Amino acid sequence: MSMLTPPGMGGQYRITGDKYPRMRRPRRRGRLLFAVVASMAAIGLIGWGTLQLIDVFTGGGGRASAFGAKACAKRASGSPTTAARALPEPGRITVNVLNATARSGLAKVTADELKKRGFHIGTVGNATKEYDKKVKGVGILLGPKTAADTTLPVLGTQLAEAERHTDARTGTTVDLILGDGFKSLTTKTDADKALSALTGPASSPSPGTKGC
Repeated sequence: MSMLTPPGMGGQYRITGDKYPRMRRPRRRGRLLFAVVASMAAIGLIGWGTLQLIDVFTGGGGRASAFGAKACAKRASGSPTTAARALPEPGRITVNVLNATARSGLAKVTADELKKRGFHIGTVGNATKEYDKKVKGVGILLGPKTAADTTLPVLGTQLAEAERHTDARTGTTVDLILGDGFKSLTTKTDADKALSALTGPASSPSPGTKGC
């Protein structure tokens, strides 16, 4: 009988030889689960950090692209991006038609055509000494400083190649001074198109819409 056999026990309970029963330690499942969760969290943090770095170095390209796509869609739908420009109608513009050339009757013919197109006609005659026989181009549009961005652009649709100048005059009346290069006003069709584009909605591009 082995020394490990308790007194009074034998037979199948007898312990013999040099091999002894070993007690297994219980599996620590809690540690394993914790390790898995920690690994998943670490992977998530690494992925999030990578996305942040990409966003920093690309300048938020994803958001910009999304914004640009919306802006392009809005432009394609024909929706105006800004309000129409507040410019005077031809009927509210008084034009003095002055002839600086040697051709007689040129001012009256031009004034009659402008009147047909809706402009209010003021003085019709020869140009002042300052401009008489001194205008080599098609003509000069002359008005007060307040007309630079209002009345003169509207009148300019009728004679696209005319020069535009302002002086110290008061009031709203403007001059159309016909020069040696003048042949006729811009055709009514082209003038109407230019006037429509001028008074229609502004089409300045929004941020992110370049290349639509």
